[in-house]
Amino acid sequence: MIDATLTKTIFINAAPERVWTYLVEPDKLARWFHEADQPLSADTEYALLRENPDKPDPKLIWGRVLLSEPPHRLRYTFTHAFLDGHETIVDWTLEPVFGGTRLTLVHSGFEDFTGDVLDMLTSHDKGWDQHFSRLRVVAS
Repeated sequence: MIDATLTKTIFINAAPERVWTYLVEPDKLARWFHEADQPLSADTEYALLRENPDKPDPKLIWGRVLLSEPPHRLRYTFTHAFLDGHETIVDWTLEPVFGGTRLTLVHSGFEDFTGDVLDMLTSHDKGWDQHFSRLRVVAS
């Protein structure tokens, strides 16, 4: 079976402690990704919310935080309606570099998706690129 994992690395002109807050705090997540229903912390379920809260179900993305090691590593399950409940895994690694942060995302688990795997990979690849461009601006 072919591995279907997205790996992306960006550099942000801010310390890992600052970048970390943009991965786990609801109001800061909202500035570059989607607002969370609560802070992301170990062993908790989370939901990232739609921009239009008037929809019947405000959840856009949901899962469970599997690991939280501030400000170095965050890991959670990740699913949404287009994945039909199939859970993927998002791993974040933050490393201090030259006064800033190297942020690496590894988004895995697509290979077992029962739908069009390539479509899911390209859709998420494009989405992460768009979100990362905003994260660079707001976290710096």
